[in-house]
Amino acid sequence: MNLPTRVLKCAGSVLVVGFSLSLSSCAVQTAAKRDSLHVMEVSVPMQKMALYRQGELVKTYPVSTSKFGLGDEKGSYRTPAGKMEVAEKIGAGKPAGAVFKSRKWTGEVIKPDSPGRDPIVSRILWLNGLEPSNKNAYARCIYIHGTAAERNIGTPASYGCVRMKSKDVIDLHDRVGEGSKVFVVRKGLWRDAEIAKEMGEPIEALPVADPVAMALPLSPVEPPAVKPVWNEVSIFKSGADV
Repeated sequence: MNLPTRVLKCAGSVLVVGFSLSLSSCAVQTAAKRDSLHVMEVSVPMQKMALYRQGELVKTYPVSTSKFGLGDEKGSYRTPAGKMEVAEKIGAGKPAGAVFKSRKWTGEVIKPDSPGRDPIVSRILWLNGLEPSNKNAYARCIYIHGTAAERNIGTPASYGCVRMKSKDVIDLHDRVGEGSKVFVVRKGLWRDAEIAKEMGEPIEALPVADPVAMALPLSPVEPPAVKPVWNEVSIFKSGADV
């Protein structure tokens, strides 16, 4: 074997080793970027979301879940309940009111409550179900996203997704990362339940006006709200128990 051949083979080995290390490094970096600190708790009766960091309340936002109630069936237009995670974040850097179609910015920007318009706007947090009861969430394109129809926030008005005002979804998008957990629950928020307990006041659920949603009533006896567990090791098997 002559020297040039040896050099080439050695160089090839170095390249292969370097490429392997590069892939390994990328895998480690990707895993490191997953958000294990934040938990979002979406209360369907209250149409509110609480954001926790390491178990401590950071902020609450008004939201809008499906007007057709809870469920995960394909084509049902219902919001899946239970434990999910943020699989992808979309829209960073785009202006408030940026219109998205198939998760791509169309280049259009609209103002809140523009007449006759109800597109997905501003930011998208694409959810992936982690339980059998919400296994179709990702394939159904269930998002937390901004809506142009901000007048309906605070009432069940969506077609399956969790809607937010543009300023709120941008704020949430900037705070949480991919991998952060989302619990859609059939009860009041834990923090509000604690405050109400101290005040001696019950938490009132919003009335369900939609006839389809009425076919899927919330439990008549709401279980007590429990503080969400923020880390990966949780005793809760279902989002309905958080």
